[in-house]
Amino acid sequence: MKALFDRISIASSTIVTKTYSTSFSLGIKCLNKKFHNAIYSIYGFVRLADEIVDSFHDFNKHDLLEEFKAGTYQSIEKKISLNPILNSFQHVVHDYAIEQDLVTIFLASMEMDLCQTVHSTNSYQSYILGSAEVVGLMCLRVFTENNDALYQQLKPAAMKLGSAFQKVNFLRDLKDDYYILGRVYFPQIDMSVFSEKEKKEIEQDIERDFEEALTGIKLLPRSSRFGVYVAYIYYKSLFNKIKSVSPVKILSQRIRIANSHKLGLLAGSYVKHSFRMI
Repeated sequence: MKALFDRISIASSTIVTKTYSTSFSLGIKCLNKKFHNAIYSIYGFVRLADEIVDSFHDFNKHDLLEEFKAGTYQSIEKKISLNPILNSFQHVVHDYAIEQDLVTIFLASMEMDLCQTVHSTNSYQSYILGSAEVVGLMCLRVFTENNDALYQQLKPAAMKLGSAFQKVNFLRDLKDDYYILGRVYFPQIDMSVFSEKEKKEIEQDIERDFEEALTGIKLLPRSSRFGVYVAYIYYKSLFNKIKSVSPVKILSQRIRIANSHKLGLLAGSYVKHSFRMI
């Protein structure tokens, strides 16, 4: 039965999400239950593509990504895939009218990771758009439930939230990206002399993204507002911790937020949500 395979597909995307990200998993649990499967499916799709370009070093990444791309488009066209992650994702694309352009832009950013290790301002902006902003728009399509007017209203803020998350990831992963993968995402930065001044400029840019994103979060339907706000708070807390450490420390270790602290942030966010403070 196709229904049974669809349940297996969603379960696979859920496992991927919970295995790779405790922060997003907790955030998803704070959404209305009707959104859980869709957001698990989007995250599973994005994570699988990201793993191809970041982790499968002993294999031909280009061929794997081409196979993944072809499978993605075929699953959307045929409304089925034997790859359970793609099968669950194509359901979301059709159920919430996610534009195929968003999928194409995302996959193009994954291709950039195969061949581009240093970025100009233009390529950096293109990468942020594809790897993060369009993912925020996919989620927004789910949260607005085919209400196109609301989607268009919240679109800029959703893109800024995705941008903020990705840039925080860049700072958090600076050591591994530079020393292991040989990548420098921030444009015109010489990592051999990464300074406090350069770090501060990056942080100011991220602060602006967070500020614009919060205005949109406050306008989301209550069915999704709390879950998105929790993810926002987690990343803002991580960002604040990164701000407090030196460039040398960022290049020597990966900054993390303890799970116990995440639970405290969750509790505080729930109080604000309950009293309609967000």
